[in-house]
Amino acid sequence: MLIADLQALTDNAGRSADVRGNIVEVALDYLAVGIDPAVTTIALQSALPDLAELTVLYLNLVSVARLERNPTVRAEIELRGFARDIPAGFLAYPVSQAADITGFRATLVPVGNDQLPMIEQTNEIVRRIAHIAGRQIVPECRALLSHTPRLPGVDGRKASKSLGNAIPLAATRDEIRTLVRAMYTDPGHARASDPGTVEGNVVFAYLDAFDPDGEAVAELKAHYRRGGLGDMTLKRRLEEVLEELIAPIRDRREILASDPERVLDVVREGTERARNVTAGVLADVREAFSLDLAF
Repeated sequence: MLIADLQALTDNAGRSADVRGNIVEVALDYLAVGIDPAVTTIALQSALPDLAELTVLYLNLVSVARLERNPTVRAEIELRGFARDIPAGFLAYPVSQAADITGFRATLVPVGNDQLPMIEQTNEIVRRIAHIAGRQIVPECRALLSHTPRLPGVDGRKASKSLGNAIPLAATRDEIRTLVRAMYTDPGHARASDPGTVEGNVVFAYLDAFDPDGEAVAELKAHYRRGGLGDMTLKRRLEEVLEELIAPIRDRREILASDPERVLDVVREGTERARNVTAGVLADVREAFSLDLAF
């Protein structure tokens, strides 16, 4: 698991202290949901300079036009209102992601479906390197999608901490209630008796993702479509579903947060292990670029 603090700077360079502060927060989330650092390495991107060098090398294989055609980049540029005032680092972050993936010779990458263009671009870079070297240097990868390949934010946009429309794993019961009650549903569903639309309804998106009783959710959808089911009834159910899911994570997170230095130790230890892998990949890629002279 990579804590991508360098990538976070691509649109937060003026708030670098916030990015640094979030390192522990992300690590806490990983540990609180049950990721075992003895099994899964947790590493810090900025402490792996080999990834930065891979990014610089890969930038020579990608045109600006190709980056601008990337639909995920286009969507993010529009979301942030960059227009043509795009930070170069932000435009090039798919290349940084390619370095993150290939730097560990990853072949299976868990992503949301909005990140599929990144997988495609990574594999294009992998093939370009193989063409230059005359042999396969790093493997191509494929996406691992969950049954919920993209979860919207409470306002229907892409969920993002920076947009304030995501539900954090440390959310209290009251915070969960506030966020759920702000969720976008169906603007045409003015009265409970009115038929409602399920598609695009954020409450149903979250029930599909997290309610363990799929049959009950299917019945709620049918009831909502024919009318007679109010939005508040759905939201109360979702509040309970999310509280049951988040409460144990929140409790574990609170215990872990009492010793932030130990959390950082986990990241330091993982980063040290990761360096052994990225160093080998960089050596192979440097050789492909004829940069393997010894000094």
